[in-house]
Amino acid sequence: MAAKVYKDKDADLGVLADKTLAVLGFGSQGHAHALNLKDSGLNVIIGLYKGSKSIPVAKKAGFKVVLTADAVKQADVIFVALPDTKQASVYKSDIEPNLCKGKTLLFSHGFSIHFKTIVTPKNINVILVAPKGPGHIVRRQYLEGKGVPALVAVHQNADGKAKKIGLAWAKGIGGTRAGVLETSFKEETETDLFGEQTVLCGGLSALVIAGYETLVEAGYAPEMAYFECLHELKLIVDLMNEAGVSGMRFSISETAKWGDVSVGPKIIDAGTKKRMKKALKEIQSGKFAREWVKEYEGGYKNYNRLLKAGEKHSIEKVGDRLRSMMPWMKKRGTKGAQAAY
Repeated sequence: MAAKVYKDKDADLGVLADKTLAVLGFGSQGHAHALNLKDSGLNVIIGLYKGSKSIPVAKKAGFKVVLTADAVKQADVIFVALPDTKQASVYKSDIEPNLCKGKTLLFSHGFSIHFKTIVTPKNINVILVAPKGPGHIVRRQYLEGKGVPALVAVHQNADGKAKKIGLAWAKGIGGTRAGVLETSFKEETETDLFGEQTVLCGGLSALVIAGYETLVEAGYAPEMAYFECLHELKLIVDLMNEAGVSGMRFSISETAKWGDVSVGPKIIDAGTKKRMKKALKEIQSGKFAREWVKEYEGGYKNYNRLLKAGEKHSIEKVGDRLRSMMPWMKKRGTKGAQAAY
């Protein structure tokens, strides 16, 4: 069943006109939401912990910055723009003690609510507004008079206004300019995790490395393996992103197309799909969430071990050297930072 789509005419910024909006955290999504809402004429404050490196950044951007607990006390709508791994502890220490009837708690990912690492009182609204793009794109599109498509969901509708508040927030960040799709916390969370694990991150990383290793083990130069299995991937992904799978096929050679349709299904076959279904069941049952919570509460031992092993793979060394020959490419470090808080 297709999702319902809301546009500008379906949302009323006036719903938030007399309210104080708190953004907890000033990382990728936090800063974009805060700036866009502020530019939409709404009253936004930033909540951060004492000593946060984001405090001077948020102040320089023109925001009133207070401690997290005080932001929750002062605000009518509170956006929890923190990493999943930080949300439960911050909720217990700073958010929950300062919630009261009539407030709205807003998330951009449903993990904590759906898997109950956060359990909210019944007298508040709990909603989700999730742009389908990184914060810098959400900000850039807003400044260009456009918007990034977003999702909206309601978990608790304590005062009967939860969806109106969610749509108003989505309009304030520019989402309704593109379209806001209605979903649920369950659907957003489970599909997001599935996509990350089996296709976008886990599946793609494993496919690239397996292809690279197959060529190198067959005696081909690591540089050639890197170009064919990683470097050229961006071209294909961009074509898919812009025109879908069929649009990508339209733009490649007949030889590549034949290899695509005749060999691809032999690599990603029924066995792969069976394992994907198993991964989905572990997401749906909460098994993945329980294991992930146990992992980060235990100090990230396996997480760090697996990441370090990946960093030592020869594809990384070859890639560093080849990327240094590409002056047009923006250089990034391998130590990806968590969303700032």
